Amino acid sequence: MGNQASIPEPGTKFQVIGAGLSRTGTASFSEALRILLQGPVYHCGTQVTLGPPVEIRSNIALLNHFPPETEHSRKMTNEILKIRLEGYAACTDMPFCGMVEQLLELYPDAKVVCTVRDPEAWAKSVETLKSTVMMSFLRFALFPLPGMRHFPDFIDGLIRQWQALFGDDGDMTKAYHSHIEHLKRVVPKEQLFFFDVKEGWEPLCKALGKDVPKDIPFPRINDSEAISRLGQKMITKGLARWAMIFGTLTLAVFAFFIMNR
Repeated sequence: MGNQASIPEPGTKFQVIGAGLSRTGTASFSEALRILLQGPVYHCGTQVTLGPPVEIRSNIALLNHFPPETEHSRKMTNEILKIRLEGYAACTDMPFCGMVEQLLELYPDAKVVCTVRDPEAWAKSVETLKSTVMMSFLRFALFPLPGMRHFPDFIDGLIRQWQALFGDDGDMTKAYHSHIEHLKRVVPKEQLFFFDVKEGWEPLCKALGKDVPKDIPFPRINDSEAISRLGQKMITKGLARWAMIFGTLTLAVFAFFIMNR
């Protein structure tokens, strides 16, 4: 997860669909793409938490109509995708990694790069993430914050998308392998690439037909630490807003009684 939301640049050509599941190094991958493609990258986790409220609301709308089972839903989600990705060179993270077929309809020439890692390590990482984003008091704590008050609804949407894609038997490693096999079925072989961020620049540059950047180390962003810091920051900010609200109400009630004694 990046430190700030990306800003679209009009005229930017969309080139890469990031098909890797969350917790496979998508933040590091996104920053690497930004460097190689010389354009902004839509990393969903960053955009919905640090971008303007329209970002999270749009992604919730996408998730509320996933999978698009009617022509109306398909057209509507395609329109949202086009609007959100206008001015970006690539997109990464959920929910986009679960919408590769739909994205290929919009960007048929895009390369599809799936970030990978050890399935067992990935499953443990996702379980840790789930305990962070599914805290019961999250909806209350974040309510005073524009945009982030919708975060629990976004998480609910991601859970529904996950269940639609992989079922709800809780077998994370099975879901991981299922995702890989699905990509192999729906993406033309010449457009599909698998990439482990631990391997650095060379395999990614080879897949994208780019030169290895000189004197620029491959980005290494610790998603777990970034998510933890952001979660603590947002909860603290939300609770501070609640304290301000209750403090203001208390003063107003006190003033009312003083004036009407």
